[in-house]
Amino acid sequence: MPLITTTKDLKAFCTRLKKAEFITVDTEFIRERTYWARLCLIQVAGPDEAFAIDPLAEGIDLSPLYELFLNKKILKVFHACRQDLEIFFKEMDGKLPTPVFDTQIASMVCGFGEQVSYEMLVNALLKKQLDKSSRFTDWAQRPLSAKQMKYAISDVTFLRPIYEKLVAKIEKQKRGSWIKDEFKNLIDKENFIFRPAEAWERIKVPSNKPRVLGVLKEIAAWREQTAQNADVPRGRILKDEALVEIALHMPPSKEALGKMRSMQHGFAESEKGQQLLEAVRRGMEMPEKDLPQREARPHFPPGLAPTIDLLRVLLKLKCEESQVASKLLANAADLELIAAYGEKAEVAALSGWRFKVFGKEALELRDGKLALAIQDNKLKLVEAS
Repeated sequence: MPLITTTKDLKAFCTRLKKAEFITVDTEFIRERTYWARLCLIQVAGPDEAFAIDPLAEGIDLSPLYELFLNKKILKVFHACRQDLEIFFKEMDGKLPTPVFDTQIASMVCGFGEQVSYEMLVNALLKKQLDKSSRFTDWAQRPLSAKQMKYAISDVTFLRPIYEKLVAKIEKQKRGSWIKDEFKNLIDKENFIFRPAEAWERIKVPSNKPRVLGVLKEIAAWREQTAQNADVPRGRILKDEALVEIALHMPPSKEALGKMRSMQHGFAESEKGQQLLEAVRRGMEMPEKDLPQREARPHFPPGLAPTIDLLRVLLKLKCEESQVASKLLANAADLELIAAYGEKAEVAALSGWRFKVFGKEALELRDGKLALAIQDNKLKLVEAS
């Protein structure tokens, strides 16, 4: 069984990999009962060998692996690596593997659609089938079964030829620069810093009143910090619905808190209940100049909807022609801004490779220089007469 459980074996494996041009990496983790993901297995494959590394093994030091991850001469290849990078950011004390290549992003550039799965790539590029029955097993159990190990190792062994085939497609289509910025954004450390003071921004509340948002900011920060300290899911402390109700009604006492529909029995009288009330008071007493504001949705002139619909059709047309996932070109908000503000819209679609593929013709369609027409039963762009 290719499982590394000692620092000695891990160091020897990593030493052998130092000459590799690229390595493929995957992880298995669980986080249903915790705030932070619990890393259970790390799979790594080089040119000639693949091993799973057991981070739960007694006494194992993962430093040799993390040193390898920081080696800029070796490309680290993942598939859909956002959660993997989040885990390594914490495990590596605020550092990230670099450089990285994400085959999911690369596949979107190569015409495989939106957020294509690893299983689909294995089937499409390698003509093989993955046994995914072990995907949701308990990866913290020991010993791991032979079936679990086979599944885990296949996630990095198949990834090597997938990477090579995608790179060949990208080079043939001359689209290397298209994904360069995507990979750069992927390893932006800001993506992996969880600030309690910003937790309120992810919660939808049916009010934009600054005082309501001030209370929401304080109680959401309290919940986030409490969940982090206890290493439990934030929903175990309080659900989002409870935070919204509290922000809207601002209970001044434990009696008022206890009467709220979303409040668990006995919570208001607990130590956490007292801490929550203190957070409510901080929000209610926050100076007006410090109260948060939600950015207002842009006010678009009436009659803009048909233009947005035309841009949506154009986006679909250009995606089919270029075989690029629409997610990489523009989203619904981008189309609204282009329709409303034209070349003054501050969106990614109006710069770089996206401008060449979509943005330039989007502006010309919006300004009446181009039109959509059906010719030979196919939708095409034509010069406006």
